[in-house]
Amino acid sequence: MDKNLSISRFVRALRLPFTTASAFPFIAGSLVAKEVFQLLPFLLGLTAAVSTHLGANLINDYADSKYGTDWQDRKFYNFFGGSKLIQEGSLSLSFYFGLAMVFFAVSFLSVTILAFLFKSPLIIGYYILILFLGFSYSHRPLAFSYHRLGEIIIFMLFGPAALMGGYFIQTQVFPDLRSFILSLPFGFFTTAILFSNEIPDRQTDVKSNKFTWASIVSSSKGFIIYLAIIFLGYLSIILNIIKGYLSWLSLSALIFLVLSLKAANILRRYHSDKMMLINSSKLTIAVQTLVGLAIILGILL
Repeated sequence: MDKNLSISRFVRALRLPFTTASAFPFIAGSLVAKEVFQLLPFLLGLTAAVSTHLGANLINDYADSKYGTDWQDRKFYNFFGGSKLIQEGSLSLSFYFGLAMVFFAVSFLSVTILAFLFKSPLIIGYYILILFLGFSYSHRPLAFSYHRLGEIIIFMLFGPAALMGGYFIQTQVFPDLRSFILSLPFGFFTTAILFSNEIPDRQTDVKSNKFTWASIVSSSKGFIIYLAIIFLGYLSIILNIIKGYLSWLSLSALIFLVLSLKAANILRRYHSDKMMLINSSKLTIAVQTLVGLAIILGILL
């Protein structure tokens, strides 16, 4: 164990507050077929989803530090730019990699138990694919996030993979159109978090040959892509309501459009001011959390 480890640094390294991005869609998918809900498979699946997410967070910081990206700006901004604990000398690269392997092992054990319970080795196959994508998000040789593919991977993992995975564990049905359409809002709003965090890192990312969607357009135009992602998220909620997959209660999520527009305005006006952009990241995370809760309520009620 690293001698500089403390509870606050542990939480910071894991980026624990972001785990709602994996937990909420998995919970939603598990509740779609609430009449056949099974607690033990749910807990095992949730453990696997969150542990994989935490392991991927650690590998992301490990890779971005190893490849030089996080050294371009060593200041800690809380919401973007990495945890900076490696840059501060508080924790080592090997600690990040080792802890990531621990979380991946926990998730693999959970999935193996699920496969045994359901007598389905396919569960392990699906998991290995998800683990591969999570690891390769920032780690070479593929390093999807360095080649403008990271946003698609995040959409897939925190949208369809998480929600359809929760649904599959409860019903053993995969693929399923209903669960796929229900997953879309989660995918879009989590991708919006990623994109809002890419804008302040745009210049330093490009310096280290990391090309994200934020570098497709100038910094001053990034808010347009952000708005497109956000509006797709809200439209997908309306689609789910029209198709009867969500109750009308989920329309309450549209209230949070005001917060999304406020975040977009910050991205438009202060696209080069990292301290101000902390506020757009906060708002986007808040929207993702609140919308996720509204969707879960829309499934339950």
